[in-house]
Amino acid sequence: MPAVVPEASLKSTEGGLVPEGQGWFVLNARDAKWLDGDFGAYTRFEGESRFPSLGFNIGVLAPGQAACYYHGEDEQEDFLVLAGEAVVLIEGEEHPLRQWDFVHCPPWTEHVFVGAGEGPCAILAVGARVGGDVVYPRSELALRHNAGVEQETREPKEAYAKIGPDTPVGYRDGWLEGRG
Repeated sequence: MPAVVPEASLKSTEGGLVPEGQGWFVLNARDAKWLDGDFGAYTRFEGESRFPSLGFNIGVLAPGQAACYYHGEDEQEDFLVLAGEAVVLIEGEEHPLRQWDFVHCPPWTEHVFVGAGEGPCAILAVGARVGGDVVYPRSELALRHNAGVEQETREPKEAYAKIGPDTPVGYRDGWLEGRG
């Protein structure tokens, strides 16, 4: 019989609750720790201990705001638009997205999301965490959306060198509903 998995406690931090240590937990997205920065607001549902196999986050983008820089990586990623509207730049093409649209990115699919519409867009992102290799290619399409790098690089620190740190914030009403 397997050992009983303990429950992780939830700790209050600036910006919301985070799990403390290993173990199972239940955490509402509105109560979780949120961070906000140049690439929108997001929660990862993690504390100091990161999930070893899968990463989960909800990102909230304002219209015209990119979620990150256009990139491809050696892991599968999947995305579900929970609320609002966005545009996905994927393999050099632009596709509009609305609530409940799902985007599957096999390894090395070049992509980035940009908020669209009249209010915030909430996107659930799930990605594998086994490899860690990434490329940020130069893309004219991504640059037109302020979502690309001027020079191709495989170094995240190089790609994001001019971006400041994210700030802990609490959940803001309307983020997950797609309304301002």
